[in-house]
Amino acid sequence: MSEALVLLPGFLADGRVYADVIAGLSRKRAVMVAPLVGTSVAQMAEQVLAYAPPRFALGGHDLGAAVASEILSRAPERVSRIALICANAQAEMPQVAAAREPRMVKVRAGRMGDVLFEDMPTGALAEGPLRNQIRDYWIDMALEAGPETYLNHCRAVQRRPDFQGTLRRAKIPALVIGGRYDTLCPLRRQEFIAELMPRAELHVIENAGHLPMLEAPETVSRVIGDWLDVSAPLVLT
Repeated sequence: MSEALVLLPGFLADGRVYADVIAGLSRKRAVMVAPLVGTSVAQMAEQVLAYAPPRFALGGHDLGAAVASEILSRAPERVSRIALICANAQAEMPQVAAAREPRMVKVRAGRMGDVLFEDMPTGALAEGPLRNQIRDYWIDMALEAGPETYLNHCRAVQRRPDFQGTLRRAKIPALVIGGRYDTLCPLRRQEFIAELMPRAELHVIENAGHLPMLEAPETVSRVIGDWLDVSAPLVLT
């Protein structure tokens, strides 16, 4: 059997965000989705490493991409290859981190439903007949995650380290996926990451925004599957 694949969901999401992608990938390999548990990227990474196979391919979306980068920094010998989806290699800018505080206050006051429309605006997704349905699907996951998870994920994002050095030093095969219409993690950030990593390839999902796994699951599944099927040549360091 091919190498196992560990997938990490993004901000306030769970395994359902990968459901249709896994349907295509799991024909050839074991696939697991690890939740993001903790109040920091470091804590989340430690939780994933505690349950992941000894060596595995790794993929992450959004906050999950940051956790994947932290795992690569902490345990590079365990990661055979890495896929980053709608990622950000840099630490959160101070003004962006500060802008989260009013939303966190609203969540503590019981207004989480209102806040989620700010965290995932419709405009962050590609236009199409299913755009509102996909946004609402994410909101349902977020509401089930609850206020405590919201606050924990916000803290993790606010304190997210800068991973440029980690990604620049990575010698393993890398796949960078971006949605053409993503306004939360714009395509220029994905291009930057792909240029940063020595063995990265960039794939743009044309009919997607910030949730390509839900907006274009067959395409994402095919792209990841094709990438996993290519044997990684040995690179001497």
